[in-house]
Amino acid sequence: MNTYLISVDGIAAQGRHGVNPGEKLEYQDFVADLEVTVDVDEDAIESTIDYGVLVGVTREVIERTSFDLVETLAHAIARAIFEYQNVIHVLVTVRKPGAAQALGVEDVYVQAELA
Repeated sequence: MNTYLISVDGIAAQGRHGVNPGEKLEYQDFVADLEVTVDVDEDAIESTIDYGVLVGVTREVIERTSFDLVETLAHAIARAIFEYQNVIHVLVTVRKPGAAQALGVEDVYVQAELA
């Protein structure tokens, strides 16, 4: 078994996620970072997962779903990526820049992990 870590940082998308009144009425910015471990047994794209697929799946989940909790959003992204062949571990970090600004802090993020 040959395992490799693929990292993709800064996947920006807009979605309607949040528990506070009005958060689901307007799109908000979200940024996701991925760490995906794959088992690759040959030098072929079919043995791994394409970076473009990772970005596309992440954006699709952010843009086409709606959750109260960022925790649930992060888990949904992790679950969607984990379904791909050869993926053996996923760590997803989701940032909500608007929440950090509202709190006057540098960053607010949630992580979800599947193995």
